[in-house]
Amino acid sequence: MKAVVLAAGQGTRMRPLSESVPKPMLPVADRPLAAHTVDAAIEAGADEIVLVIGYEAETVRDYFGPEYRGVPVSYAVQERQAGTADAVNAARDHLEGPFAVLNGDNLYDPAAIDRLFDACPAICAIEVAEPSNYGVLSTEGGPDGPVTGIIEKPDEPPTNLANAGAYAFPAEAREWLEVPASERGEHEITDVVARVIEEFDMTPVTLERWLDVGRPWELLEANEWKLATLERRIDGDVSDDATLDGSVVVEDGATVEPGVVIEGPALIREGAEVGPNAYVRGATLIGRDAEIGHAVEVKNSVVSPGTSVSHLSYVGDSVLGRNVNVGAGTNVANLRHDDADIRFTVKGERVSTGRRKFGVVAGDGVKTGINTSLTPGLKLEGGATTRPGETVERDR
Repeated sequence: MKAVVLAAGQGTRMRPLSESVPKPMLPVADRPLAAHTVDAAIEAGADEIVLVIGYEAETVRDYFGPEYRGVPVSYAVQERQAGTADAVNAARDHLEGPFAVLNGDNLYDPAAIDRLFDACPAICAIEVAEPSNYGVLSTEGGPDGPVTGIIEKPDEPPTNLANAGAYAFPAEAREWLEVPASERGEHEITDVVARVIEEFDMTPVTLERWLDVGRPWELLEANEWKLATLERRIDGDVSDDATLDGSVVVEDGATVEPGVVIEGPALIREGAEVGPNAYVRGATLIGRDAEIGHAVEVKNSVVSPGTSVSHLSYVGDSVLGRNVNVGAGTNVANLRHDDADIRFTVKGERVSTGRRKFGVVAGDGVKTGINTSLTPGLKLEGGATTRPGETVERDR
């Protein structure tokens, strides 16, 4: 079984984090998002990985190389973003025999991917409370019966099984990848699925857990999931006067200074420096070569490589891009007085994050002046700056 992993998109809903890094390569615990998908495919028995690339393709190539975990890796270039079937069709020259299609920006229950491969032809689904909001599987003879179709956002859903965008196709499907454009102007993989359903019995495989990582707060959720699976490991230089509780990983080359308290799950990556007297808690990722200064608190956040959070600052429920400089005394607010869900701007529209606590999303190279105050749900585009003592209430 070859596994085609779709990793060509930029991820416009993830901006500003995806302005220079393709969304599938954003950090989730100790590896990029797409690597979790590739790992699941390899653990399920994939004998070759075919990565479909496009935006910032070299970032993907540099990470996975010609071989990853002993499995050959091939690359197919999707020249323009014209839908999922078009993406898979870009890889058709690499395909012979049965093949799987997985999204590089989704997290899957790894055991279900194993079942998906075994059940080929098959499709992954997730049980949802409100199926009318999704593409829903219809099945014959109950939820475990063969799939008879996918119905987009039905008023009367035939099941509560939402399409989770992972497929195992028979070899014949290679010839069915050229499908007409939909009303959205895209070539949809669901049209390929419809043809497979006509010719074969397609088995639904229910995921225990699944996450579509499309927006910044979902990157936080992805890290919450994967950081919780890490086992405690202390390989770096940790002061005897530091306190590390729970599932904390300090990689070789990282430094934890005196007076630091880290409450896991937390990952301190190679080259990072924490402290002195800093407090790191919640599901927090401190990226390579990041600096967390004196008396800083970082809670439930992603701090990307090369970023510095200077002394006497607070960062909570936030995502900081690469090479951000958080000036001394900067405070991130992450909670509304009325306890309402925090809203965030996605493609020009303010939408609910569904989270009671959510702070700031800062693109690469943001710099805040000393004693800056940042309000909940704030977006700072790459390279944005703030003045000393400023309260920032609107995106910039």
